Amino acid sequence: MSDPAIKVSHVSKQFGDTQVLRDISLEVAPGTVSCLIGPSGSGKSTLLRCMAFLEQATSGNIHIEGEPLGFTDGPGRKRQSPAELRRVRSKIGMVFQQFNLWPHMTALGNVSLALRRVRGMGRAEAEERAMKQLDKVGLKERAHHYPAQLSGGQQQRVAIARALALDPTIMFFDEPTSALDPELTGEVLSVMRELAAEGMTMVVVTHEIGFAASVGNRIAFLDGGRLLFHDTPEVVFAAPREPRLEQFLDTYLDRGAAMLK
Repeated sequence: MSDPAIKVSHVSKQFGDTQVLRDISLEVAPGTVSCLIGPSGSGKSTLLRCMAFLEQATSGNIHIEGEPLGFTDGPGRKRQSPAELRRVRSKIGMVFQQFNLWPHMTALGNVSLALRRVRGMGRAEAEERAMKQLDKVGLKERAHHYPAQLSGGQQQRVAIARALALDPTIMFFDEPTSALDPELTGEVLSVMRELAAEGMTMVVVTHEIGFAASVGNRIAFLDGGRLLFHDTPEVVFAAPREPRLEQFLDTYLDRGAAMLK
């Protein structure tokens, strides 16, 4: 068996006196999709940000494709050098709730900018690769439009293209459809389904339970900063469901929850 793409070992996180994550351990196999679900404030986004080292865990360790992220292995807890941290983090692409596009740049400019700054590519090479990624998310014809000329779903697809352009092996999505109107959600989820079908390793924080049930290989349910379970959709959503999950599903009217009935 291959090493996990992501290994989280006994991770806890505090903000001041507030304990946000409590001793979480989980593994994500290469080429699989893990969906993090749970009520608001349960720690899902904080866990994802720790896995990307956008937040530093208070304790515990995270490995990306067998390599430590943030701290070296071995005795003591020594922080990685900036160069080593950048190298490991370069394996990860991140898509946030908000699109975070530069309003004065076209879709093409937004995607190619990272390639020029991070990879040092010339304009022509960067724009050629950026155009391929825009084509991949169905936006080749909108490449020269500015964010204000794009729908929310289109802007989020530009953000996905921007992350993919840096050629990550792992993609993190932090509630990528939460800022979208319901009718625009489908086009973003469609791109994510295609990535999953291609074998991209993905961790997705989502309230789209239908997407989690149909696309996720593993479902992680968090509540109060604790990982209550991490298993296949068939086990997690089996009837009768675990009482805390049943309560969560009953109180959250998700657009895809009907798929579980």
